[in-house]
Amino acid sequence: LMKDWTSPVYAFFDPTPTIEMNGDRRAHVFKCMSKGCKVKICRFLNKKDARSMGNMHKHVKACWGEEILQTADQARNAKEVCGKIVKNFLRNGSITTAFEHKGKGKVTYSHRQHTRTETRVSSLMKTGRPEYYIPSPSTVSQDVRLVFAKTRQRIAKMSMEYDGKLNFSTNGWTSPNHRAYIALLMHLEHKGIPLCIPLDIVEVPKSHTGEELAAAFESILKDFGIREKVSI
Repeated sequence: LMKDWTSPVYAFFDPTPTIEMNGDRRAHVFKCMSKGCKVKICRFLNKKDARSMGNMHKHVKACWGEEILQTADQARNAKEVCGKIVKNFLRNGSITTAFEHKGKGKVTYSHRQHTRTETRVSSLMKTGRPEYYIPSPSTVSQDVRLVFAKTRQRIAKMSMEYDGKLNFSTNGWTSPNHRAYIALLMHLEHKGIPLCIPLDIVEVPKSHTGEELAAAFESILKDFGIREKVSI
């Protein structure tokens, strides 16, 4: 079978795939050769599309970049891609070097404006570093929320267990879009070091009277479980 694997896309994977069993089905498993990439493409041998390279093309485009894939498609076979494109790219990460292969003429440069697709942040960040993983916006959002929740829990636990005086300060302001906020900071001494920890920033869409500010202050203390440690 390996004699028939001459398509340029095979050059981006380990030349000798492993054979694995999934139940009673046997499959060829191709490991990506990109630095830091642990993706493996599984191709089951008992299916009609056992020779399909669709998933391999999709991964190379996402992992190595569309430019390097287009360059490889212009080559004659996988051997040429591996020897003149992939090795150069892995060695110095230069797309220019990858383009310089025999029979394709000299490298030319375009001065046209980048398209919207080409200017995507992920494409720019992975230029020359195809092995880098760029998380999606939703993943970043979820991770930030998780870190915030864990940090909030840790601060609350530390505050409740703190054996000493807790001091607080507040600051109120109105944003340019006319929304009123107050911030609450906690001051304490930890192992001889003075700490200032922002507890929360909340919107107070009412007149900032002493009564309203006290109510917002108390609400934040309850959220952190330290209402009983403060006399209001």
